[in-house]
Amino acid sequence: MTEDGKVVSVVHLAGELAPFARTGGLGEAVASIARHQSRSGPTAVVMPLYRKVRDAGWDMEPVGDPFEVQVGARPATARLWLLREGVDGLAEVKAYFIENDAYFDRPGLYGEEGSDYPDNALRYAFFCLAALQALPRIAPGPAILHAHDWHMALAAVYLRTRLAKQPYYRQVSTVLTVHNAGYQGHFSPDVMTTLGLPWDLFNWRHLEWYGRVNLLKGGLVFSDMVTTVSPTHAYELRTPAGGFGLDGVFVGLKDRFIGITNGIDMAVWDPSSDPRIPATYSVDSLAGKRRCRAALQRAFGIRPRARIPIFALTARLVSQKGLDLILGDPGYFALDAQYIFLGQGEPRYEQALKEIAARAPARIAVETNFSEDLEHLLLAGADMCLMPSQYEPCGLTQMRAQRYGTIPIARRVGGLADTIEDGVTGFLFDDYTPADFMKSAMRAIGQYAEQPGWREMMKEAMTRDFGWERSSAKYRQVYKRVLSWTAAR
Repeated sequence: MTEDGKVVSVVHLAGELAPFARTGGLGEAVASIARHQSRSGPTAVVMPLYRKVRDAGWDMEPVGDPFEVQVGARPATARLWLLREGVDGLAEVKAYFIENDAYFDRPGLYGEEGSDYPDNALRYAFFCLAALQALPRIAPGPAILHAHDWHMALAAVYLRTRLAKQPYYRQVSTVLTVHNAGYQGHFSPDVMTTLGLPWDLFNWRHLEWYGRVNLLKGGLVFSDMVTTVSPTHAYELRTPAGGFGLDGVFVGLKDRFIGITNGIDMAVWDPSSDPRIPATYSVDSLAGKRRCRAALQRAFGIRPRARIPIFALTARLVSQKGLDLILGDPGYFALDAQYIFLGQGEPRYEQALKEIAARAPARIAVETNFSEDLEHLLLAGADMCLMPSQYEPCGLTQMRAQRYGTIPIARRVGGLADTIEDGVTGFLFDDYTPADFMKSAMRAIGQYAEQPGWREMMKEAMTRDFGWERSSAKYRQVYKRVLSWTAAR
């Protein structure tokens, strides 16, 4: 609410939103943020009307007539759609979709067969401009525009340049959340003309980055506030080692940049009531976890052994997730343990893991067809969750795992450092080397052998509160700051 008592709408712009379309944690994080914010006031999310969304048959209605969007020299028609009824988990959130078949009626969200669509800059520039033009229909009064990652970063650029003189848009506050700074939207300089941006913005202060256009950088510079998804990652992004080449920009933001840890839905990820697992259990009664363990072994075709640790990984099989460390020490798979991998990713990692599993199918399994049901079963039945990430802005899996008494083995980076207490609820290591990872795995096995101590560790992990309430309160503080700055403009 503004100082003069007007209700403020929060409008999120996102390339993904669960349950409609997502490729990773971004869509789930945006849905969770919006869901909790909707309890305090009007909240909406706007995303592209991808083919995947259209084909799912969601019940939508058009909001007004189609309208023209001019991106550079290329006009195109957009149409705004609104979901008629809320879906589970987003009942109070208004979900809007921007339609343009030429840009969004495609098999993939960002690309196909491991390659990005070559016109992604134009696709998301069109989306950002269309969303801005539709914003008065979505939020006729005061609004906070909350953009997510590089795809939506141009919204702040257009808002403060092309639309800067229009009274409605001068009163729109902007927040940009960086979920993964490893993806920035780099394009050749000639994209400035394609996107209809003035060439005087192609400089080191705004959009230029080592001779390329960097869309994320533009969003950082033009947004009122910038957040990332954990305090430790906010620190890392300000360093040459962790800033992905934008550390100077993050440092330059000063107090306009903070880290707010993501949360998880504590009701969905609750082993005492989870309908997706074969047996429920709780801190006071852990017996159900043994049944989940047996069901997990059956589901993945590994030998039903009781007194042996099960290491599990559920993630995209990419270098960021530390697969090189797992594969880097041959002695790791020689441990008296079982191993389950769930997820798909780079062919080299899929192939390497499948070859190892083929040599020991009774104790190593790989499943590249991810499903949420399998992920729930995996976290309920396993003993240890592997997250030896190169970097991890926040991570959600380590929080879910702890809720299920499955102890994370993780590198001390980003949100992993903020949500795992070493030796108490998990095992952390520092150096990105197979040797340091192996030491941490051996620590976990040593603790597992002392079952009374292991059970106490499980119980401590299961009691941790990873809900969104505290994070939502911090976002409200950010919003109050940007509203005060907007009022003073």
